[in-house]
Amino acid sequence: MAKREQWGSRIGFVIAAIGSAIGLGNIWRFPYMAYDNGGGAFLIPYFFAMLTAGIPIIILEFAVGHKYKGSAPMSFAKAKEKWEWLGWWQVFISFIISIYYVVVIAWALNYTLLAFNLGWGEDTKGFFFTKFLHITSSPMEWGNIVWPIFTATVILWFINWLVLFSGIKKGIEFANKIFMPLLFILLIIMLGRAITLDGATKGLQWLFRPDFSAILNYKVWTAAYGQIFFSLSICFGIMITYASYLPEKSDINNNGMITTFINCGFSILAGITIFSVLGYMATKQGVSVKDVAGAGVGLAFVTIPKAINLLPGAKFFGTLFFLALVFAGLSSMISITETCVSGLMDKFKWDRKPTTSLFCVVGFLLSLIFTTQGGLLILDIVDHFINNFGIVFAGLIEIILLSWFFNLDSLREHANSISDFSVGKWWNFCLKILTPIVLGYMAIANLIGDIKKPYGGYPTSGVLIFGWAVVIGIVILSFVMQMGHSFNNKK
Repeated sequence: MAKREQWGSRIGFVIAAIGSAIGLGNIWRFPYMAYDNGGGAFLIPYFFAMLTAGIPIIILEFAVGHKYKGSAPMSFAKAKEKWEWLGWWQVFISFIISIYYVVVIAWALNYTLLAFNLGWGEDTKGFFFTKFLHITSSPMEWGNIVWPIFTATVILWFINWLVLFSGIKKGIEFANKIFMPLLFILLIIMLGRAITLDGATKGLQWLFRPDFSAILNYKVWTAAYGQIFFSLSICFGIMITYASYLPEKSDINNNGMITTFINCGFSILAGITIFSVLGYMATKQGVSVKDVAGAGVGLAFVTIPKAINLLPGAKFFGTLFFLALVFAGLSSMISITETCVSGLMDKFKWDRKPTTSLFCVVGFLLSLIFTTQGGLLILDIVDHFINNFGIVFAGLIEIILLSWFFNLDSLREHANSISDFSVGKWWNFCLKILTPIVLGYMAIANLIGDIKKPYGGYPTSGVLIFGWAVVIGIVILSFVMQMGHSFNNKK
């Protein structure tokens, strides 16, 4: 197999890492999380979580990838041969995310075109669920393929294939050097327009008005850790894979800090933009901001289009918003799929081009289920279980194994030896004590909640097939993959 590829420059790696971290969740998840968890007061646990979990974990994963120069399965196998399955678990998490995440980007691509003439009309909720998605009543009722979504999914898989096929320097690095500047330019233009709208301050007061009593609520702290955890692309193999392409002399600690701070800064700017627009919408309609605020796909594809309808220059703003979603989604999808491709290349000593082609064809075929009329319902279940059980448990196990059953100091020393500044014993404390406690609580609370009551009120059969079976299945497959020929553990 050819020598491992490398990034063309440090800035190329940092931009790619930022591109992976900044995704759809930064735009539609963070603003509502802050609003719903104490407003401005939420920033206190949020920044605490960033310092005690986000930065320590991203430095940890950069150190693992850089030291062992491999994908997640190879890196864990080199750390301890029996840990290869954990890397495969993370690869399978990325694989499942890739096949439904692409369809959400496909919705955004369709809405970018619809924005040219505000094609979603006045009843944005009815349009999205009935006319656009043609949604069925149950995840067990798939219906037909929705062709505009199918077409956009084909285009996005092709772009993804083209980028990965071209390699690290000419593909992933080059693409992110286009996507990331464009994304930030779009955000700055939208931000500049949004904060000058009538009622923008009303929205920002709702977003940032501090409710300090929320700080005493442990659920707010859990929400802050969850937001950091999910938005940084940590614990599902991406950052380990990206760091494996770094040259020997790489400032790991600084790169981790930069990636984390820019990701969190983007989330806050996106929150200001979204809530400025919601404040304008509430003012125009004569209602409270809480009556128009929402989260997730409902915020992006129902609430925001309704707000856009009321804006001066609506078509322009609408096009920018959904184009930003496309760029944010694409940069993350590229990193998610590279995690899988890299794992297969390392395991089977395959070359990049056939591996990329095979993976993208299989991924595209499996993503077709999410382009059907029942796609959103299936996606909702799969996403819930992958995030709350796949990522959280994989992250918890990764941190416990590396912190308690491995020489954690060796990873800290490796990172410090090639970085401009050193991380101290606080790093060990955060990884050994603080983060496992919070993640452990999240994991157990999620498990108890979903056992007590089927998620989302969906039929038990749908939750079993698209939820529990998927999560359990990828864990079983992870051990199956480890049973194949082992990686070369000679360091």
